[in-house]
Amino acid sequence: MLKRKIYSDLLEWKSARRNDKIRKCLLIRGARQVGKSFIVKEFGKNEYDSFVHIDFFRRPELRAVFDGDLTSEDILKRLTANLQDFRLVPGSTLIFLDEIQRCGNARTAVKFLAEDMRFDVILSGSLMGLTYGEDDDDGVEVPESLPVGYETQLTMYSLDFEEFLWANGYGENAVDVLRSYYQSGETVPDSIHNKYTELFREFMVVGGMPEVVADFTEHKDFNRVDRIQNDIISEYREDISKHARGREKQLVRMCYDAVPKQLAKELKKFQYSTVEKGQTRRKYGGSVQWLRDSEIVNACFNIHEPYLPLMANSNEDQFKLYINDTGLLCCMYGFETKLALLNGNLRGNACGGIYENIIAESLLKRGYKLYYYKPDNDHEIEFLIEKNGEVVPVEVKATNNATVSLNNFINDFAPSVAYKLIGGKNGKAETKVTLPHYFVIFI
Repeated sequence: MLKRKIYSDLLEWKSARRNDKIRKCLLIRGARQVGKSFIVKEFGKNEYDSFVHIDFFRRPELRAVFDGDLTSEDILKRLTANLQDFRLVPGSTLIFLDEIQRCGNARTAVKFLAEDMRFDVILSGSLMGLTYGEDDDDGVEVPESLPVGYETQLTMYSLDFEEFLWANGYGENAVDVLRSYYQSGETVPDSIHNKYTELFREFMVVGGMPEVVADFTEHKDFNRVDRIQNDIISEYREDISKHARGREKQLVRMCYDAVPKQLAKELKKFQYSTVEKGQTRRKYGGSVQWLRDSEIVNACFNIHEPYLPLMANSNEDQFKLYINDTGLLCCMYGFETKLALLNGNLRGNACGGIYENIIAESLLKRGYKLYYYKPDNDHEIEFLIEKNGEVVPVEVKATNNATVSLNNFINDFAPSVAYKLIGGKNGKAETKVTLPHYFVIFI
């Protein structure tokens, strides 16, 4: 079993139910294939005396459990009628409603289930970021009412670099040693730096999709990695064909395929004209929103003034898109690009785009919203984050190029710290902190 950080969030939610009497169910969102169902099943089996998994996709007949009155007592009666092995252990029962988008009554019933403290309920499903009106799948049922105020929501992502290290046999002690260099500012020794630089390149190529990582840790075979990644990308494209509505199917697919091309050109914002010549937001704006809501891309918005709160100073018409998992991005570029990246020989704009993508992905997994700052045509800060009550710039370099934009930002806005992420070692010059890419897990 892959160790996942979200497991501690599940434990925290369970504790809040028990100790603080929080009357809320848990909804886990996230892109397909990031491991939502697997982690909940492991959590249910390990942490509860009774666990029932209702998958509305594989067993659509179980929607009958939520026909009729939606009080918890009535639902429990119908559970025992439909699932002979179901048993209620008060205070130690978890009910997992999987593919919840396929049973509207089950989503409505959450407000009643959350009030019953004898059991806990976790919900999950595919493409939960889409509003019901955006989904063209006939199997999706619109609930009579959404359980506003009765759900705690968590977003799950693919593995981050620290989880990737755990999966590859590097325990928490090894990560703590690495963290000590980040915290102290002491220069990382060559032997450690070279090893983690190599591991980070592997992480960019393999990515964090659980199925891919699990297979790689067992076989160490990049050809197998590539096949599994291509299967996942195919599933994403099938999702577009199945769930996007009407004409939007083709437009969403075109936008998705345009993202790696735009990253390879290091464009300063998403350009609709590269999807189709002469086109604008009027035609493709809804398609981009569909991709964002499905969580298979991550959006980063331009800031016209780098002041808190960043969301209030963002320009919704100027944004970049990043693929949700950098391993999938590398797969879209092809095996030769992967090989060049692994060997440290990749050059050109595509190299910069890949490093931007992995840092965007990593910051998002750290809990930061994504913004960038481009005050003019000649300068750009790849990312701005809100940290410790201020705006902190993060500049990304594939190697160790000059940082004119970061220097200007420091002079103009005097942040207490400014990060430069590079392919080399760590160092510090006044407020500018230079870090190897793999230190992003500590920012």
